[in-house]
Amino acid sequence: MSTRLKPQLLEGSQAIAQTIKNLEPGVVSAYPITPQTHIVEALAKYRADGQANYEYVRAESEFAAASIILGASATGVRVYSATSSQGLLLMTEVIYNIAGMRLPVVMTCANRAVSAPINIFNDQSDVMAIRDAGWILLFAADHQEAVDLHVIAYKLAEKLSLPVMVNVDGFIITHSYESVVIPDQKLIKKFLPDYQPILGTCLDPARPITLGAFFTPAYYQKNRAGLHQDLRASQAVIKQEYQLYHKLSPRHLSNDLKPRLDNGLIEYFGPARPETILVTMGSVAGTIQATLETEKKTGLLKIKTYRPFPTAEINKILSSTKNVAVIEKAISLGNTGPLYSDLKAGLDNKRLNVTSHIVGLGGRDVTQKIIKGIIKASRHSRTETKFWE
Repeated sequence: MSTRLKPQLLEGSQAIAQTIKNLEPGVVSAYPITPQTHIVEALAKYRADGQANYEYVRAESEFAAASIILGASATGVRVYSATSSQGLLLMTEVIYNIAGMRLPVVMTCANRAVSAPINIFNDQSDVMAIRDAGWILLFAADHQEAVDLHVIAYKLAEKLSLPVMVNVDGFIITHSYESVVIPDQKLIKKFLPDYQPILGTCLDPARPITLGAFFTPAYYQKNRAGLHQDLRASQAVIKQEYQLYHKLSPRHLSNDLKPRLDNGLIEYFGPARPETILVTMGSVAGTIQATLETEKKTGLLKIKTYRPFPTAEINKILSSTKNVAVIEKAISLGNTGPLYSDLKAGLDNKRLNVTSHIVGLGGRDVTQKIIKGIIKASRHSRTETKFWE
């Protein structure tokens, strides 16, 4: 950790807002929705108090906010927005358009359950509704990871011409307080240069171009294949930029447990040859880490990059175990957990005992007792998806 940058005790939303301010976007637009609101409220206050120079555009809906940042990005400026739950669903059409137009948009999703029934608390159902839209999807487990991933997200978006969404668990991260180091503008400049769009990729009256044009069947599939291939190829860049960032700003760990592997795509904690590996995304990793202090034969695999899905990296880790338990805060209704489906589809060892465990829907507590129960259950093959209460 830099000796010049000291940890602060901050609410997760405030930590994200400070980081975005230091990243110096040109346009910020959002519509308030719990539990994302504190982020954009703070950004509006920075602008009103003269602490930031971005244009803050108040939108009348999430659809409008997404459209505003699409339009601003198309003119060649750095942009930002944040949303949650129903707000993300209202943005869906524009989310697809942003990816299809290859705009380097960065957005925060404060993950929250989707209605009905009405619920404002955390799970990851919202982002799963747009997982196939063509965005890089990153997941943070704590405040520091949320901060770091936002800085890295802008480097990825602007280098790859791909939009990036940073997912943080609503309330658990957005409204809680932790010690966190905020990278200042000087550090950020070392990692992230001022945004200079490639000539011919943004709107310019002197050089007219068309963005989001009509494609006939002969060309549409080629376009989608290109986006798919570029997303897959982005894994190498994600690893490269993740490592570069942490050379400039060494990791500030919230506990003494150091990972065996951490490359920006995945993170692995635990023994070299575990009996069981628990696979998850987001803040539940903290509860699992605490549980593993007494479960010496069990490892934790955190998926930090969900799209593109790091199949090869996952297979390397899972090759050392017998049992795999996928623990997730989302359900593909009528099927199984979406993370479980993705993992199973790309699994090299088809004989591996892989089980699906759904936890924390609608903000339900995920306790160490539940994690211990999952570890025990994972030793026995199951075909059904299990909901834990």
